[in-house]
Amino acid sequence: MSGLKQELGLVQGVGLLSTSLLGTGVFAVPALAAQIADSGSLWAWPVLIILVFPIAIAFAALGRHFPNAGGAAHFVSLAFGPHMARVTGWLFLSVIPVGLPAALQIASGFWQAAFGLEHSGLLLVQLGTLLAILLLGMRSAGSSANVQVIIAGLIVAMVVAIWWKGGITPGSIQWPALSTLSASPMFSALAVMFWCFVGLEAFAHLAAEFRNPERDFPRALLIGMLVAGGVYWSCTAAVLAFHSYGGEMAASASLPSIVVQLFGQHALWVACIIGYLACFASLNIYTQSFARLVWSQTYEQKPKAWVAQLSRSRSPLNALSLVLLCCLISSLAADYFSLELDELIVYANGIFVFIYLLCMLSGCRLLKGSSRAMSFIGTALCILLLVMIGWKTLYAVVMFALLWLILPRRKQAAEASVG
Repeated sequence: MSGLKQELGLVQGVGLLSTSLLGTGVFAVPALAAQIADSGSLWAWPVLIILVFPIAIAFAALGRHFPNAGGAAHFVSLAFGPHMARVTGWLFLSVIPVGLPAALQIASGFWQAAFGLEHSGLLLVQLGTLLAILLLGMRSAGSSANVQVIIAGLIVAMVVAIWWKGGITPGSIQWPALSTLSASPMFSALAVMFWCFVGLEAFAHLAAEFRNPERDFPRALLIGMLVAGGVYWSCTAAVLAFHSYGGEMAASASLPSIVVQLFGQHALWVACIIGYLACFASLNIYTQSFARLVWSQTYEQKPKAWVAQLSRSRSPLNALSLVLLCCLISSLAADYFSLELDELIVYANGIFVFIYLLCMLSGCRLLKGSSRAMSFIGTALCILLLVMIGWKTLYAVVMFALLWLILPRRKQAAEASVG
């Protein structure tokens, strides 16, 4: 099924995934992690990378062997049938009410730090951000990829500049003794930090748009994940070195405050622009992935429907417009109810881990050899992550149960007969 344009290469894929993972997290989560676990967060990042690595291997194998715009829902469909696939697709879309408002809050916060915008101005920034994503979505995925490669370069350059000007070296970093670490703060930090590694399932929706998905998709996924992990650890080391966290300081203001200390007040707007662009990159790939999921599922059921139509650049522009409208409504609701950022993040994480779990279970059935072994390990790690998130996983569990009961099953039989 893909009418989508196949034009992505390895470098573009690395840019897309690394900015997706860095995006909204790189400016806020290192400070949040340091606030929760203090210097123990230096150990938390390697632990998280180890936890996520088998999951990434399994996703890479699934995307390599079964490239499709449906992403996670397509993998689940092959393993467990159409009804479970529809549940997974809608479960992925259920992150919109909690995940995207959190991302827009972080993005608009940089405009507040740089220009002192008031509440109404911040809402206009959020609206403008969604409009910019719509304009970029009028073009193919390659255009988004080229933009995000540049943004990834800017993020890495800023972190390198902070280390260089601040005199931070690997030898100057003081790792806490493992015997002094407490499990409870580490678990709480990991529950928040996992936000930084959600994006693998979104990236899977773009597998069908690689020129050579069997070769370049898994490479881009693994390289992008390692690049993002290195940047996150480097940012955490800088935040700890300058003690730029906690108190009344907003988490997203942590790195900009370090930039001001090192380069002067005039450099604040540079840091804020890079921070906003990082958030924009993450929002862009997520909304584009949501649009591809909506398009693929609609195309399978009603190929002539308005949402299933592609633009002249062969991008799912109609589906993207629908997704962005939902984003706008959700963001306005989050603002009205004054929902806190860390709560939104953890609720969204529960959804993502649950989807990861379904994909790992799919890998256990679909893959072979070492990739299948990684899927089994990934399944166990996803269950562990759900335990770390705790009772807030109830949002994901309740959404899954409701979707399982509400979504009709009659189309499952019809699709089976066609197959």
